[in-house]
Amino acid sequence: MRRTKLTAVCATALWLLVPGLAIAQYANPASSIIVPNSSIALRAEAGIRAHTNVQAIVPAAGPRAAATIPGPPFPGFLYQTPASIACIYGFVPVAAGCNPNLVTTNPVGGSKAIAIVDAYDDPNAVSDLATFSAQFGLPAANLTVVYASGARPPQDPTGGWELEESVDIEWAHAMAPSAHIYLVEANSNFFYDLYPAVQLASGLVAGAGGGEVSMSWGSMEFQGENSFDSFFTTPTVVYFASAGDSAGVEYPSASPHVVSAGGTTLSMNLISGFFQQEQAWEYTGGGPSRFETTPIFQSLVSGLNGARGTPDMAFDSDLISGVWVDDSTPVNGLGGPSSPWWIVGGTSVASPSLAGVVNTAGHFFGSTTAELTTVYSLSFLGFFRDVTAGVCGPFAGYQAKAGYDFCTGLGSPHGYNGK
Repeated sequence: MRRTKLTAVCATALWLLVPGLAIAQYANPASSIIVPNSSIALRAEAGIRAHTNVQAIVPAAGPRAAATIPGPPFPGFLYQTPASIACIYGFVPVAAGCNPNLVTTNPVGGSKAIAIVDAYDDPNAVSDLATFSAQFGLPAANLTVVYASGARPPQDPTGGWELEESVDIEWAHAMAPSAHIYLVEANSNFFYDLYPAVQLASGLVAGAGGGEVSMSWGSMEFQGENSFDSFFTTPTVVYFASAGDSAGVEYPSASPHVVSAGGTTLSMNLISGFFQQEQAWEYTGGGPSRFETTPIFQSLVSGLNGARGTPDMAFDSDLISGVWVDDSTPVNGLGGPSSPWWIVGGTSVASPSLAGVVNTAGHFFGSTTAELTTVYSLSFLGFFRDVTAGVCGPFAGYQAKAGYDFCTGLGSPHGYNGK
């Protein structure tokens, strides 16, 4: 995480020092770069407590910040909106180079249900989602907040889990605007609270006729993790989890009953604001599991050596090409009701977004295995953008390459077919 902070700070310095980067048109607005306490992974907590996979930028103080109070997008920022993401990933016709300040056509569709499972209570979830939807021209969300224990959970005093919840519900809704979103709040981030919340979420989705469950959290892998795989097997439910924001493999992303969501970086032209290229995010989680064996849908993937490979697919997650999120709860003492707009990265963006994409694709397979069997068997037809640039993993040892790799899996979405 510290390297992520350093990268962003160095990038800011570069923008300030090099006059040829069209600073007058697109200036890096970063002033405060946050890795919430909730996103700090501790080895001693592996298999005991989950961490979020989210990080954020608070827009700079001064005139630019004041100008963004009505809400993004805003000239000088090239962070992603629902419309620009839809443009880049082929969910709508490509226009204006997918410049976030110029495109306005949002995804449409989605049905049945997506359940978001998170820890602690976000008291502003409903109002923040309404603000996000209105700002970007999305339809009003059909959101139901459910307390997994039957009583309202406590809040995370640092605000990290509240930011996580805002990311999850807003970007699931952005990618599947007509789906019923359930926000299932566990009483804590201990797995003994989160797994029952997953069970409850699964029942809600199955009761709605099927759909997806998204889990943007996880822990380092641990001995015996496969004994928990049965939590992700409810019929008619497809499960998603973040692959993580640092080198290595996370659980439940490693479960063969879960779609593992990795991260990419989107390159935007500094002069035109147009999308240029997608490459692996250097800090995405991924790699071969230490404890899960190769599932049948990965039987033709080379280099797994008997292990479950993660991720399966990827989505924009780099903070440098982050997405806009409305969250009125302070995080680490920053933000709050008077400054609710955040620029957010991390594979916490990938999991709910990909769940929304699959929901809108509308196939509603009977299990994650059925979903991934289709995805892997049809990937050669061009239904994913094969990301072939960039590195990730321990010592940057994994390289994005043609076909499957440990940075981006099969690649990022390219339209709705084959999902």
